[in-house]
Amino acid sequence: MTPEDYIDALDEPRRTEIAELDALIRASAPELEPHIRSGMLGYGEYHYKYASGREGDWFVVGLASRKQYISLYANVGVAERHRAALPQADIGKSCIRIKRLEDVDRDVLADVIRETAAAGKNC
Repeated sequence: MTPEDYIDALDEPRRTEIAELDALIRASAPELEPHIRSGMLGYGEYHYKYASGREGDWFVVGLASRKQYISLYANVGVAERHRAALPQADIGKSCIRIKRLEDVDRDVLADVIRETAAAGKNC
């Protein structure tokens, strides 16, 4: 499955919202190659290794269409720093959950994406 297949398989209005976020991510962090990982859209990749010896690969920025919301996965801490500027979003340590794209400031999301991409270079 390609990122385009993922988006095309969504029902409206979610298809349009995910397509707009995909375009925003690609414009804000063009160095991050889009792909599919664990049933989500992933952008960029980094390798991690824990002290326990467990290791793997993951995306730098992630995007997923969930039943109740859209999830934008960012670097731990980056999402939280933008909490005040995204009052309509539900924000966790590394996830911004959006019910409707029109409820959030796309410029703030672009900042989150750029900061996450920059942090991803140091992973």
